[in-house]
Amino acid sequence: MSVAEQHPRRAFFGDLATVLGSIAVTHLLQKDGLLADDSDDGSPIRPRVDPGNPFAARDAHVDAAAKNVIVVFCSGACSHLDTFDYKPELIRRHGQAMPGADGLLTFQGQQGNLTKSPWAFKPRGECGKMVSDLVPQLGDMADDICFLHGMTSKTNTHGPGENFMSTGSTLDGFPSMGAWVSYALGSENQNLPGFIAMKPGGYPGNGGTQNWQSAFLPGAHQGTYINTQHTQIEKLIENTTNQRVSRDEQSRQLELLRELNEVHRQQIDNNSQVDARIQSFELASRMQLEATDAFDVSQEPQSIHRMYGAGTEARQLMIARRLVERGVRFVQAWVGSDWDHHQNLEQSHRSMAKQCDQVIGALLKDLKLRGMLEDTLVIWGGEFGRTPTVEVPMGLPNNLHGNGRDHNHHGFTTWLAGGGVKGGYVHGATDEFGFKAVDKKVHVHDLHATILHLLGFDHTRLTYRHASRDFRLTDVFGDVVHDLIA
Repeated sequence: MSVAEQHPRRAFFGDLATVLGSIAVTHLLQKDGLLADDSDDGSPIRPRVDPGNPFAARDAHVDAAAKNVIVVFCSGACSHLDTFDYKPELIRRHGQAMPGADGLLTFQGQQGNLTKSPWAFKPRGECGKMVSDLVPQLGDMADDICFLHGMTSKTNTHGPGENFMSTGSTLDGFPSMGAWVSYALGSENQNLPGFIAMKPGGYPGNGGTQNWQSAFLPGAHQGTYINTQHTQIEKLIENTTNQRVSRDEQSRQLELLRELNEVHRQQIDNNSQVDARIQSFELASRMQLEATDAFDVSQEPQSIHRMYGAGTEARQLMIARRLVERGVRFVQAWVGSDWDHHQNLEQSHRSMAKQCDQVIGALLKDLKLRGMLEDTLVIWGGEFGRTPTVEVPMGLPNNLHGNGRDHNHHGFTTWLAGGGVKGGYVHGATDEFGFKAVDKKVHVHDLHATILHLLGFDHTRLTYRHASRDFRLTDVFGDVVHDLIA
């Protein structure tokens, strides 16, 4: 029997229109993330994001070891050879030419001889990890840290290097890791952003705003930047209070503004950029309820202040702990003004470590004492490492005197703590001089894949449709490093 005989012509086309309409609606819902594909067949998964409330908390793909992330970023590239990567052969061959490196050229040009660290290394904790005297407070936490000594990157230039660590691309215009996490998980606190970036004195690092941008992800997932050089809450978080009207009057004004914004939103057919602006305004109004409390470290007891010490860096990491304690998913903090030391390494690195060692160690201790380290993943590192050779004077503004270390992306150290990783564990290794990763290499894409895995996401399936392509944080690369997972 023919189709026409089974269904009258008009009914056939009516049924066909219904089917096609259903397919179209399903496609649009999936495109907007409202109908996610939860199948386990390896197909892309897009979180169910409510356009009216993109900050709503969302579930991970699978059970997660970590629910929050704190990135402690040492912009300028701290030397792995003077902190965590102990190289006895470098000590033995101090002052000699590096074998097989005749005419070695790196970022700034011709290098000098192999140079040992000015600091002694000692075994720390029960695990016996060798850590430099430059960072004794972090050495005390060695049993809680997972050291990745075989890290590699694509570039030895600061700006692209920071981009790569933050976004998975050396180019501008890609979403940052924090934006991906916000897109995936939302926020556990509707009165605070899901992603906050902090640095004293101005936009963070060489990559600038690229480090916390949302790019083609919805604008609501862009990081909120905080200039932590300010100590007064009114300057740290501007416009959180209004001295001219009462709280009740301001609430009525904000409610009217919300109604007008909704009318405007409908008139322009839900433009994504306008949605992001409206949502940022509404979040700002909600922040008045909680931001003052979250950023007010004067509420901390004196014992905590003594643990962290004084100064901007201490205040910044106290704030980081207070933020994740209140449900902020992702905090990225730039610690140390600049680790890029092409000259006078001993003096310059000692100055940076004085700012950072105590406060980062205190953050780990503080999280552990509160039982928060179990599900808070702390990530430490810079955009790359440094060379085992000494720099000769180059006549450049940042290298008039030499005795520093040049940029090195062939092998360096990043470490993780908490959030489901093994403590007191060393993964991978550089060669005998600390120049190139030679064992269990971990590429930046692998690191990002592992971070997403710890948060409960398959990095190959967490995607966003843009320009007719499914994009992801790890592009088309990356493998989860299962060996470091507890």
